[in-house]
Amino acid sequence: MADTFDVGVIGARGYAGAELMEILGRHPSLTVSFAGSRELSGQEVPGIEGLRYESLGPEEVAERELDGLFMALPDGVGGPWMDAMSSDTVIVDISADHRFDDTWVYGLPELHRDKIAGARRIANPGCYATALQLVIDPFGDMISGDPTVFGVSGYSGAGTKPSPKNDPENLADNLIPYKLTGHNHEREGTRYLGHTVRFMPHVHPAFRGLLVTTHMPLARPISVAEAVDRLLRAYEDEPLVNVQTEIPTLRDGAGILGVLIGGVTVSEDGVGLTVVAAEDNLLKGAAVQAVQNLNLALGLPE
Repeated sequence: MADTFDVGVIGARGYAGAELMEILGRHPSLTVSFAGSRELSGQEVPGIEGLRYESLGPEEVAERELDGLFMALPDGVGGPWMDAMSSDTVIVDISADHRFDDTWVYGLPELHRDKIAGARRIANPGCYATALQLVIDPFGDMISGDPTVFGVSGYSGAGTKPSPKNDPENLADNLIPYKLTGHNHEREGTRYLGHTVRFMPHVHPAFRGLLVTTHMPLARPISVAEAVDRLLRAYEDEPLVNVQTEIPTLRDGAGILGVLIGGVTVSEDGVGLTVVAAEDNLLKGAAVQAVQNLNLALGLPE
């Protein structure tokens, strides 16, 4: 195995791309040799000495012969760069373009680690999809009916392109529901959990952070203690999943590297289970998870 690997980021200017650059600048085994941004081309990359943003076409990026490439572009625009890259280059796509593509590996390490190791095409999960799957998966054998997920995130989840969902003035003292059926993250959860998931996302005035409150109908009664024990056993070896008794808030998820799960509550009849999870939509919901995936693919410590 090489001592260090050369990697690049396309879309380094965006919210997720900027988080990636900060993480990669501290990585002991990855050298960032390309940071792609048309708007910032020629400017120095903060925190990485000697590196400047570049605006390169797909073939020019392919000529760099990178070991790994992070695609931090909006949905639907990264295809030309991916098509140009060698099959030996590990591509981690942070967009939604390949999350339903069977030729790509779905990159949620806590649930699919064995498939990710050694993979060359990895689809990074959606931010909400990450949190809701980590909540629901430990109870998969008990679920009877459709889990319902109420989600709230900061406006960075809406990307940098101006819209009512990332306009601070429109969001002030406000909570905006959107895409209340058929959201991509609802489809992701349904596909990879094997259970239909009902998901209702909302955006609020904070810049970052994400919260999901998930209700699961169960086939048999469960106690709070048993539910907490299931979560603890499922994630006892996962440093990026922390189980607690208190109810996490959206603020608790902002800035943390992993997912905080808590607030386990059971209905009086024992067959209605509610669990809350908080994470940072730009970190475990995007950049941290992408680095986990590349580490696994290259044989590095995750």
